[in-house]
Amino acid sequence: MHVQFWGVRGSLPAPFLSSQMKSRISAILERASPGDLAGPESRERFLAALPPWLFGIAGGNTSCVSISFEDSGEIMVFDAGSGIRELGLFMERQPQKQRKYRVFFSHFHWDHIQGLPFFNPAYDSEVSIDFYSPLEKCEAILSSQMRSPYFPVTMDSMAAKKTFHHLKGTIAFGGGVSVSYKKMNHPGASFSYLIQDGEHRIIYATDTELSAEDFIKNDENIGYFRNADVIILDAQYTLGEAIEKYNWGHTAFSMGVDFAINWGIKHLVLFHHDPAYDDKKLFEILQAGRMYTERMNHREIEITLAMEGSDIVV
Repeated sequence: MHVQFWGVRGSLPAPFLSSQMKSRISAILERASPGDLAGPESRERFLAALPPWLFGIAGGNTSCVSISFEDSGEIMVFDAGSGIRELGLFMERQPQKQRKYRVFFSHFHWDHIQGLPFFNPAYDSEVSIDFYSPLEKCEAILSSQMRSPYFPVTMDSMAAKKTFHHLKGTIAFGGGVSVSYKKMNHPGASFSYLIQDGEHRIIYATDTELSAEDFIKNDENIGYFRNADVIILDAQYTLGEAIEKYNWGHTAFSMGVDFAINWGIKHLVLFHHDPAYDDKKLFEILQAGRMYTERMNHREIEITLAMEGSDIVV
């Protein structure tokens, strides 16, 4: 399974500003000595030694993650935040057209559907798109944002063949691939997804405020969470913010680490970044999460930051 990140922010898009770029360049120049810039090799050494936040850009688009399967050519898309536009543009550049998409929605808050009107493959009559949600009236909900006065183009203008599925349990696809879902703790409800291919297990769990019930080792939780290869998890807050914003529906990164430890999850991907956090703050959170696993003597857990354009192969 090939996981690709197209949008990783929560709540609303957070574009990278020219003022931020200027500040970043200034911070790099402050660290440079004349010797660092003397030649190609010294410049490369200097750049390699810079803090990751000076080179890394998490991205400003809202939630969209794709999973592709080499054997079947299937592409599953999880949420249609503004990042789905980037997915569509990327697919248009590929030599072979992708004719089939499966789009799963965790829930229908704006930051998870706002990119759909700008998903170019949806306007291609040679493409078919299957939409999935455990909530009813998926078509009516998505159509409601594509009409006056909110948007000038209706969903009927999307020439792709569109099919809407109300999920009522695990759904099986070809090649041994299956998708299950679980209701999570979020205002108005949000659903995580478990994707399996017979060998590996990936969980997409955005927009969830982890609670004590999620840590209980009952049959349902064991079957869903235990020993997952990857979990893409809402980690929007620090612990202090999570306490202050109790019942807002998002998780502290440190609790996400505790959750991965509790369930023996191999790779924790911090996701749904707060739009107020710059890259420096996000990389500090990443470093704090890794230090926390060391203090807890669980160095075997890999922790990474969800960044637009990054990918994971499982």
